[in-house]
Amino acid sequence: MQEIIKNLNQELRKGTLVLAVLSQLKEKHYGYSLVESLNKKGLRIEQNTLYPLLRRLDKQGLLESTWEVVEPRPRKYYQLNKIGKEVLIELSKTYKNNYQTIISLLKEES
Repeated sequence: MQEIIKNLNQELRKGTLVLAVLSQLKEKHYGYSLVESLNKKGLRIEQNTLYPLLRRLDKQGLLESTWEVVEPRPRKYYQLNKIGKEVLIELSKTYKNNYQTIISLLKEES
């Protein structure tokens, strides 16, 4: 049973990671700064999870990415573009509606 719960928790988490990452990219971040920001806010995410997600969102045309040399090495910064902002708004609406529905359904079970 623990393995089933673990797998289902991972599925729930994957569904919310995109929304969480997009919500933080209203401001410019490079990968590690985004990991740190999310971790401080209570959402644990590993770099090996975040970087493929950032590349995918960038490839989908939701992000603006730029290389900047800060300190001794270049860093790739990401920020929502216009389409990304619109997608974030729509995903947020969907998430909030689903959340309210789930809360209502769980109250029925209590």
